[in-house]
Amino acid sequence: MRSPRRVAATRKLVTPNGLRRAPAATIRTQVTVPLRLADGYATTARIFTFDGLTDGKEHLALGLGGWQAALQRCADGAAPPLVRPHSECLTGDVFGSLRCDCGPQLREAVERITDEGGFLLYLRQEGRGIGLYAKLDAYALQDAGLDTYEANVALGRGEDERDYTAAAQMLLSLGADRVALLSNNPDKAEQLSRLGVDIVERVPTRVHLSSANGRYLAAKANRSGHSITLPLAE
Repeated sequence: MRSPRRVAATRKLVTPNGLRRAPAATIRTQVTVPLRLADGYATTARIFTFDGLTDGKEHLALGLGGWQAALQRCADGAAPPLVRPHSECLTGDVFGSLRCDCGPQLREAVERITDEGGFLLYLRQEGRGIGLYAKLDAYALQDAGLDTYEANVALGRGEDERDYTAAAQMLLSLGADRVALLSNNPDKAEQLSRLGVDIVERVPTRVHLSSANGRYLAAKANRSGHSITLPLAE
């Protein structure tokens, strides 16, 4: 299956008056880990941990493929490394839940970044930042008719509470201050841009439609401007 066409980052991703560089973080540990995913796909990751992340959480960066060559290529003025900030989703990433597209997006990202060279940021912010139990509470509200954003608000939470300051800190500490962002979510690009990461281009993920996630994907497209093309979202 062909990957979606890359789209150039727009100028509105950079807010000149609001630009601020994320606070400095440092690499704490790095270790090489061979990976084998559930479908048998295998690769090797250089996994980084960090000191000084503003939220105090244990986020990880996985250097995949020729990540070092990608950083050097970028430093020489050529194409930047491919990067995906992926928010943790226990139900989708581990148990293969069909209610979201998180697991398939993670699987896609690992292979595409391995092919091109870059980083997967695994961010510990389950349920768009509200946590695992609250996410499951939101699922119950969705079963009663609310969409994924309305359910969060009904719980007294924000529609999306994720903050990408730590993601920017991780990238800057790795030397990845110019990136191609593998994401359908414009908020990721906007936040990272404001924090000092140059989003050279936005690279959409594929659309991972299942029997159970059509309303979820449509809500992401309609409510928060994700670059998803679905009959339900038109």
